[in-house]
Amino acid sequence: MEAGLRAENTTPPRLRRPAGPRPGIGIVHLGLGAFFRAHVALYIDDAMRASGGDWGVLGVSLVRPDQRDRLAPQGYAYTAVELAPEGADARIVDVVQDVIVAREDPARLLDLLADPAIRIVTLTVTEKGYCHEPASGALNRAHPDILHDLAHPQAPRSAPGYLVRALAHRRAAGLAPFTVLCCDNLPQNGRVVRGVVLELARLIDPELADWIAAEGRFPATMVDRIVPATSDEDIDRLAERTGVLDAAPVLHEPFRQWVIEDDFVGDARPDFAAAGAEMVADVTAFEDMKLRCLNGTHSALAYLGYLAGHETIAEAVADPVFAGFIRHLWAAEIVPSLQAPPNVDLAAYTEALFVRYSNPTIRHRTWQIAMDGSQKLPQRILATLAENLAAGREARGLTLVVAAWIRYVGGVDERGAAIDVRDPLAERLRALSDTAPDAAAKVRAFLDLREVFPEALAESADFASALAGALVALEDRGARAASAEIAP
Repeated sequence: MEAGLRAENTTPPRLRRPAGPRPGIGIVHLGLGAFFRAHVALYIDDAMRASGGDWGVLGVSLVRPDQRDRLAPQGYAYTAVELAPEGADARIVDVVQDVIVAREDPARLLDLLADPAIRIVTLTVTEKGYCHEPASGALNRAHPDILHDLAHPQAPRSAPGYLVRALAHRRAAGLAPFTVLCCDNLPQNGRVVRGVVLELARLIDPELADWIAAEGRFPATMVDRIVPATSDEDIDRLAERTGVLDAAPVLHEPFRQWVIEDDFVGDARPDFAAAGAEMVADVTAFEDMKLRCLNGTHSALAYLGYLAGHETIAEAVADPVFAGFIRHLWAAEIVPSLQAPPNVDLAAYTEALFVRYSNPTIRHRTWQIAMDGSQKLPQRILATLAENLAAGREARGLTLVVAAWIRYVGGVDERGAAIDVRDPLAERLRALSDTAPDAAAKVRAFLDLREVFPEALAESADFASALAGALVALEDRGARAASAEIAP
């Protein structure tokens, strides 16, 4: 039976794709998770409704078949459910035309990416999916998937590997490259992905790298929408409401924002502006604002909130201690580091974030946000922290967040229960935590992780001392009390 619907006689009919003509496929998306389907796909759908065009999506799961297997019986249609405090609103989305699993047939994916009809490749493969060093942005040449991709040109595993090999096929066929549109939470994400792709391409064929550098386009983007994980209970509730079983719905908040650098190969793109996206020349100020104000405080609430026993972001901000703590982060430590985007009031922006966090219908789990912290902290927390220390500004709160991450990846919470730590470096982080005799030694071991901590922080004796003190406060008094000491 599907999802949580176990009673054989009560299973409703399966969702079916709406009748009518289908658009041609013009976009391949790597990493067909909930965020893409609740955010980017809706913009694409709205753009085609407004201005037409063959911008249907071929979805790609790089490794697992789960998403395809849930969507295929529905003709790849699904329900997007908007969750507002006053109620839910649902729409059927049918922009995805097909889904393939790359690991099952990598040659087929390379052939599809080389099709001249494909003009854009979008990506939501998470920060760790780019096989880069988060502290520097450079390609991790020792990454197992990169080593594999260099040795197996027709069967890549990584997203950069597929991009480079597909671009090589297009160059050999005399075709223009596709535009690479990263939609992950990376600072200057277009520049980072371009750098990783060019570095890998240069290892394979310097002339290919030169062609990509000259002809390719990697516009940066800023995406913003809170998308909690979908549970079996969510699927059951939707089925009860609609009378139709959708095995792959997505849930999202009402707010959405997409800021895109308008730099596409041959200007080929959907009419994103008609769908409400902001097309700009430089996305940097928007990226910094969102990464630091939203993602930074999300990570703060994830680690401190989880340690204090809060399951969701809404629960955490309902706690007056953590509400005060993130307001302190915004006012004293994050906003002073930012250049406001045009026509944006940062105080109003952060107040709107607090309202979004408080939405009780969005069950965004602290554990979910806490995943992959070694990949997220450099851009969400450490960059702001390093700038504050260099400028002589307040950094106690951000330092406590880093200490909370160190405590969290140690794998044991404040009640002595095991934490299911999901991180590419999880085993290494746990070993560093377990072998250090005290807080100072633990901090020193973590600061030596050059793929996480930039040199300016790693070599600062003052920061090491402050971080050790914050870790001691967490160990002695707990996350809630330690946060209250910073923002009483």
